[in-house]
Amino acid sequence: MDYLLHRDYINNGIATFPIRISSFYDVVNPLSVRQYETPNLDFVDYLESGAEVLPSNCPIVANIIEDCLTPEERKTIVAVIREFFSYKLGMVEKEERRHTQRFVIMTVGLVVSAFLLWLSEGLDEISRELFFILFWFMGDNLCDYILLTGHDLRRDRRLAGRLASIKVVFSDSFEKPEYTETEAATIYSEIEKDVKQTM
Repeated sequence: MDYLLHRDYINNGIATFPIRISSFYDVVNPLSVRQYETPNLDFVDYLESGAEVLPSNCPIVANIIEDCLTPEERKTIVAVIREFFSYKLGMVEKEERRHTQRFVIMTVGLVVSAFLLWLSEGLDEISRELFFILFWFMGDNLCDYILLTGHDLRRDRRLAGRLASIKVVFSDSFEKPEYTETEAATIYSEIEKDVKQTM
């Protein structure tokens, strides 16, 4: 998929991701009610899997290929996509703040436990072992945040941010995207404006 996206869908710095649908409910969850629509999770998975392999410096245009939507349904789809990923971005940022607090606590705890371990040089073996366990617990959690959890959260934030500002267009057939310099500049400015609105 990565090779195909680079070969066929990136033009003039813009990544256009085609999505063919046959009904409104390919995008919107059929169980949701009018004015409280939520996205179909299959659609979300497909969009996220495509966006993950696109270069991070390319704005994303979702080209929804259809011949079945009313103007009102198109407007709803754009709003649902924007609101869902804006909400997801907010949740990821909230989780990232929580993990940053945990990172600070673990860093302080690691320093304190190292100091206690150094002070316990003359204590009996059992007391020293407790400080040693505390030191490794703090160190293990710190490494997990730096190497695993923190990396995943940063990736999720970047992805949600890109999708919260995605430009959605509708067409009745797929054609390989060709953008002029002016069109590309317009898309960049529209997406920058959308990014500011989601911040």
